Amino acid sequence: MLQYREVHGYRRAFRMAGEGPPLLLIHGIGDCSATWSGVIDRLAEHHTVIAPDLLGHGESDKPRADYAVAAYACGMRDLLTVLGVDRVTVVGHSLGGGVAMQFAYQFPERCERVALISSAGLGREVHPAFRLASVPWASAGMTLLTNRLVRGAVTLTSPLLRRAGGAGLGGDFDYLMSRYRHFADPTARRAFLRTVHAALDIRGQAITMLDRTYLAEKMPTLIVWGNRDGIIPVHHADIAHKALPGSRLEIFERAGHFPHHDDPARFAATIEDFIATTTPAAFDRSTWREVLKAGRPDPTPVEPASGA
Repeated sequence: MLQYREVHGYRRAFRMAGEGPPLLLIHGIGDCSATWSGVIDRLAEHHTVIAPDLLGHGESDKPRADYAVAAYACGMRDLLTVLGVDRVTVVGHSLGGGVAMQFAYQFPERCERVALISSAGLGREVHPAFRLASVPWASAGMTLLTNRLVRGAVTLTSPLLRRAGGAGLGGDFDYLMSRYRHFADPTARRAFLRTVHAALDIRGQAITMLDRTYLAEKMPTLIVWGNRDGIIPVHHADIAHKALPGSRLEIFERAGHFPHHDDPARFAATIEDFIATTTPAAFDRSTWREVLKAGRPDPTPVEPASGA
């Protein structure tokens, strides 16, 4: 059940369940907290689970505002502060993975662990639909594609598209189509496009966590990916695993971009095991200062890798 708090004058929607060590679940672009419905109850058996609708998404307000990952990370800190939560394990899916790592970077004293689920920020490659959403005429295009007649036509042709491979989306096609219909709301559409413009361009993803992964050396990190991910290719999981020494890697062989949908029982068990078998990161300001001063071991400039 959704709850609401006002933060900085904007309504923030979130789901909260269970008792125990806090666990923050951050959804991806164009999605909402309902994406975690299949795992919240399982995780709430041992944790206080907090699953917000990011600003501009779901039932949260959709103002003309800053939708960059750094702003989202600040929003997570402020919501947690309002809720009286000081430290959390952060689980981020897709764009939410970028937000999770940004949260760990900006507020290391408040982050105990990070789990990256089909995460953004590890290379340029992303489904062409998101690249197209970044071009100047995307707003007019989405207005056309989300009008009532076009949505009706898409609904009628969905079975054919699904049999033809679902535009490269595989088993995620139906869920993503259900999210697409929400963009008929102009405020949701504008917030989505602002988020897209803050994260990528026609060449693909622009945000990257690879220039700061050395700061996560002592941060317990889990990487989960679906082997059939049509949004962000699974080889980005290997990039993350190599860039984050000591991280754990779990590949869900028959899952797409949403492993928490495709196998919720295994997903929840994986998160539980990760938490149970790792020690929360301990933040020390002087150590953090020295690591920052030393800089990245490899000084070569980092840019998201060019994709196909």
